[in-house]
Amino acid sequence: MSTRYIATQVNEMYGIDVSPTLISNITDKIIPSIKEWQCRPLESIYPIVFMDAIHFKVKKDNSIVNKVAYAAIGVNIEGKKDVLGIWIGAAESSKYWLLVLNELKNKGVKDILIACI
Repeated sequence: MSTRYIATQVNEMYGIDVSPTLISNITDKIIPSIKEWQCRPLESIYPIVFMDAIHFKVKKDNSIVNKVAYAAIGVNIEGKKDVLGIWIGAAESSKYWLLVLNELKNKGVKDILIACI
């Protein structure tokens, strides 16, 4: 997705003119924070983890393709909800869910007492 495309979308959706340079400056500032969030260690125990997938369509190279956003939200011992991660895949599958669970394990999750799927 180009900065020019994002600027056009912002204008169409909100009627605000933003330059591709501004879009580039904003993304340059927030991408390190996003990467830090994605790589953060997680708690070892989550009494409850909610997992779901959302199907949506994306425009890619003048065609529409299906994508799936996998999400895992954990409730920690203190009862606080935490988005454990969001992953984008081409289609929902048990193999991709295994990838999600392995990534949670690699980020420090050792035990999930109740998994709500």
